[in-house]
Amino acid sequence: MKKLLIITLCLCLVPTAQARTQRSQAAKAQFKTMQPCPSTGRSKGACPGYIIDHIRALACGGADAPYNMQWQTVAAAKAKDKWERRGCRR
Repeated sequence: MKKLLIITLCLCLVPTAQARTQRSQAAKAQFKTMQPCPSTGRSKGACPGYIIDHIRALACGGADAPYNMQWQTVAAAKAKDKWERRGCRR
């Protein structure tokens, strides 16, 4: 019981920017329906060379909703992730 309490307390101390945010699969599916994959033109399945990116990062207060999503190449996503890790810019 004591270990569980300690683990729970440690998890509460993790800064929100570093905590992994649960993404809505329903929002992601809705985005794919509205904006099919740029490389395949399909609304379902894999999208080679692309990922779904949040325009405003979830860690910075962005919504996990289709209007805040975009297709992004893997290379562009890596570059964007680098500056997003430095902190939210408002």
